Amino acid sequence: MEYTLNCNGKLLELTTPQVMGILNATPDSFYAGGACSTRPDSEPATEAEEMERLRLALAVVRREAPQAVVSVDTYRPDVARMVVEEFGADIINDVGAPVNASANSLQAMFRMVSRLGVPYVYMSRKATMTDILLDCAEAVDTLRSMGQKDIVLDPGFGFGKTLEQNYAAVRELERMQMLRLPLLVGVSRKSMIWRLFATTPAEALNGTTVLHTVALMKGAAILRVHDVREAVETIKLVSYVF
Repeated sequence: MEYTLNCNGKLLELTTPQVMGILNATPDSFYAGGACSTRPDSEPATEAEEMERLRLALAVVRREAPQAVVSVDTYRPDVARMVVEEFGADIINDVGAPVNASANSLQAMFRMVSRLGVPYVYMSRKATMTDILLDCAEAVDTLRSMGQKDIVLDPGFGFGKTLEQNYAAVRELERMQMLRLPLLVGVSRKSMIWRLFATTPAEALNGTTVLHTVALMKGAAILRVHDVREAVETIKLVSYVF
């Protein structure tokens, strides 16, 4: 399906899948050291620490690559407001509040991104594809009722799922097309790959590329990756063949 995202007045075409390169700004990451780590078992940075790290990183990005489409990972509404208002961040990628967070925090994020008017990536922490679909459908209904226009869905690989459930979600990934929204897949060097082979994140590039290929064949519109060149080549090859 053909999708576009309105990123601060610039239309990002998703007819050809796009690569979202990860730029880490935290020492607490499972691979190569974001402003607040998204590892499921990590200790979240405070809001003040997250803002400080993002201000440093985004100042560099905006200076060195002013035309870049910038997506910021956060689950905090005030952080989302800061990066959009101060640095013109184009996309908010909600990496999911901690499991002990209240439902009100998610509603607050929904209200914030709807007010800011930027594309929003909603990630599900549900374990099975049926529950992921129900969760995403409910979130989309709520966001639409608040006026949110551009929504991207992320099945949340590595979040709230066992190893077997992660791979079951991969096998059923094409079911997410029924929601008729662009799909973001983030499997890059995650434990669902390297634990399967009893290796490390540093040795998970080959497995990452295989899963990227499968995800593209099942309809992924955005790949969130550590290894940009390899992902771009994967998209080119898959697009050329199919």
